[in-house]
Amino acid sequence: MTGIVIAIDGPAGTGKSTVSREVARRLGLSYFDTGATYRIATLTCLREGVDLTATSDVAAMVETMNVELVLDPGNPHFLLDGEDVSKLIRSDTVALSVSKVATNLEARPILQQMQRDTIAHEVEGGFSKGAGVCAEGRDVTTAIAPEADVRVLLTADEEVRVARRAGEGADAATVREAVLGRDRQDSTVSSFHEAADGVVTIDTTALTIDEVVSAILDLAEASRS
Repeated sequence: MTGIVIAIDGPAGTGKSTVSREVARRLGLSYFDTGATYRIATLTCLREGVDLTATSDVAAMVETMNVELVLDPGNPHFLLDGEDVSKLIRSDTVALSVSKVATNLEARPILQQMQRDTIAHEVEGGFSKGAGVCAEGRDVTTAIAPEADVRVLLTADEEVRVARRAGEGADAATVREAVLGRDRQDSTVSSFHEAADGVVTIDTTALTIDEVVSAILDLAEASRS
């Protein structure tokens, strides 16, 4: 039996990352935050002085990135030219710029193929040694892994999503723009507010992390029965 692929989509603040990491940890899977690839690309362009509005220049930079993804759910981290940039890609500067890369129609397909290749690698071996991968993002259930064993869309009320992110300690105005602004921009190239056919929707507004995780574990068990 090949490794399981669990794909989890949804806008910011729905609990995707926390839930996906915990699902991966409990099942012994690799954990893949696909959105990190866009953040790494953004950081690379910012460091190299590439104009993020120069579509072809950004795509050319993305093609030359030297990236290593360590998909351990207990300690996921990302190396750029051998440097651990896991914290740097979560900075406000990157957060407020990443949509320019994510909506770049020349760079986006390159990063999407990187994501598909990474998932395939993890199913065959990788951190989980072939057990599989739990991948999360905004279009994993559709464009990246439409044949995943389990496909879930997490949703939550808008104000709840903003409050969750604000609770992480960031500036409130920055959080609102990072969450809702990016939703508006990314929705031009990806659909992550409504579930595609075959995708299970879970509204996390009033649910605990454990309740969401349990629901996804039940779906995973059912997919293997």
